[in-house]
Amino acid sequence: MRLFFDARYIRTDFHDGISRYTTELGNALARLTPVTFILSDRAQLKHLPSGAEHIIIHAITSIKEPFTSLVLNKYKPDVVISPLQTMGSLGRRFKLVLTLHDLIYYKHRTPPPQYSRALRLGWRLYHSSYIPGRLILNNADLIVTVSETSKQEILDANLTKRPIIVVSNAARDLSHFLEKTSQVISKPKNLIYMGSFIPYKNVETLIKAMGFLPGRTLHLLSRINPERKTQLQKLIPKHANVVFHGGVSDKEYANLLANDAVMVSASKAEGYGLPLAEALVMGVPAVVSDLDIFREVGGDGALFTNPDDPKSFAEHISKLDDKKLRDELIEKGRQHIKKFDWNSSAKNLLDSIERL
Repeated sequence: MRLFFDARYIRTDFHDGISRYTTELGNALARLTPVTFILSDRAQLKHLPSGAEHIIIHAITSIKEPFTSLVLNKYKPDVVISPLQTMGSLGRRFKLVLTLHDLIYYKHRTPPPQYSRALRLGWRLYHSSYIPGRLILNNADLIVTVSETSKQEILDANLTKRPIIVVSNAARDLSHFLEKTSQVISKPKNLIYMGSFIPYKNVETLIKAMGFLPGRTLHLLSRINPERKTQLQKLIPKHANVVFHGGVSDKEYANLLANDAVMVSASKAEGYGLPLAEALVMGVPAVVSDLDIFREVGGDGALFTNPDDPKSFAEHISKLDDKKLRDELIEKGRQHIKKFDWNSSAKNLLDSIERL
């Protein structure tokens, strides 16, 4: 079987959620079977197995994207896996697996800011109705999603007639990046947020909660554009400590998590919640929004609260000053998160492909 995997979603600066999913799943799949990776930039190879077989075609943002299948036909793949649903399927002569991570942008239609004006307009039009999504998904052979929560949402929306399988996201163990092994000694003094700053991520609640948490620091790790940073800085309560890091390396991320920290997110929608999973693997307690997907990923290893209530967020964070509660939460989180594993996800995907 000639199996092709679309790795054009791998970023060459800092991973985002799609980039991380593409990288980890692609590597896990390559450990099980020969894979030819589809790239748009040779720099993406550094995130893939040494000596990986690959081809290079246009970028995912190219006007050629609707015709990607016609480009791939000449390489005679048997199956092509795309870790997103945007690959053009016109005229394909192979089995096609598309991935729909979640339905977030049907509810929150603001597109990623890094895209061009034309792409942002197309994004909004695409998500204004389920019809375009149904047409695209029904032209594939198999649909992948990343959680049971997302699978149920796709079924409820009647988005596809094709079979749907869960190829779960999973967390890396960041502990090998640590300069020293340190964890909460007295009470969590650092609040760690890893994620974007688009509106539904609701970072506003985290910033406002700092008004009830004197002596602690909120660390906002991801890159942020100047305009959005200015908006959020205006919300910082008097005497509160909020640090905008503007992007961090894996090593910096791991060491911040290991420094008397609690992972926080007041997001109103998630496809999986990878930062939550990464925190639980490292034994870092978490306080997050009360969402179905966070409960699926966090189990009994996190505290859940109202994302629109800054004071409630602060109160739940303060609960972690209780060492007994904190230790119980950490142990339950470590046990629960073991159910999500890249090797198992890749095997599930490969088994499903072989049944096509």
